[in-house]
Amino acid sequence: MASAARNNGLQAAAVLLAALLLVQSGSSPARAALTCSTVYNTLLPCLPYVQSGGDVPAACCGGIRSVVAAARTTADRRTACICLKNVAAGAAGGPYISRAAALPGRCGVSVPFKISPNVNCNAVN
Repeated sequence: MASAARNNGLQAAAVLLAALLLVQSGSSPARAALTCSTVYNTLLPCLPYVQSGGDVPAACCGGIRSVVAAARTTADRRTACICLKNVAAGAAGGPYISRAAALPGRCGVSVPFKISPNVNCNAVN
């Protein structure tokens, strides 16, 4: 039982981390250059922090900067937003969402939307 709960928590954290820092949500995914796969892979170094807290790895902050830099168009930023929103929705409960949401600030990176399961990604410009 505890093992299953731990695995669910790790999966939720992984999803949340991937969603963590991309500023995109495309109403027209075909026009967005950024994909959720790219966002998740780029933010993978953030997973240990999202799961356990502690120090934010430098590679995590670099990943966040990379995702923000890659989100050059409105479609890309909206896609990133949707990716992170989906992760946040899958990781409801626990400290994961608050840690993920805090990452941009901890890394000194400005993200144009809140990392939350309730964010309106269509409002991202």
